[in-house]
Amino acid sequence: MLWPLEADGRGFDTHTQLGMDPCGWPAAHGIPCPTCGCTTAATHVVHGSLVQAFVTQPFGATIAIVGLLLGLHAALCLVRGRSFVDLVVRIHFARWVVGGVLLLLLSWGYKYLTFDV
Repeated sequence: MLWPLEADGRGFDTHTQLGMDPCGWPAAHGIPCPTCGCTTAATHVVHGSLVQAFVTQPFGATIAIVGLLLGLHAALCLVRGRSFVDLVVRIHFARWVVGGVLLLLLSWGYKYLTFDV
C-alpha cells in the first residue's frame, strides 16, 4: 500500500496521498502529534531508505520494520506448515508494550524538537 507513495519532504502528511485529511494537530496546537511522520517513515522503509526513515520518525520506522519482519515470519510459517502463534506465545507482551510506549514518547519528543511547519 505504501509502495506507490512518495515520502513528503516535510517529514509528515504523506498519508494525504491515501485520500486522508491532513493532520489537524499541528494547526490546532502548533506541535506535531505523537505519531507525526509515521506514514512518511514507513514509506521510506518500504523504499529502502532506512536511515531517512529513522531520521523522519524513529517510532514509525521501527513499527514498519517490525511489521515487515512479522509478515516475512508469517509467510515462512505458512510455507513450512508451522504455527505463527508459536512466536506470539514466546513474546513477553508487557515488555514489548512498555518498550513501544517509551519509544513512541521518545520519538514524539524528537519529532517535537525537529518539527518545522
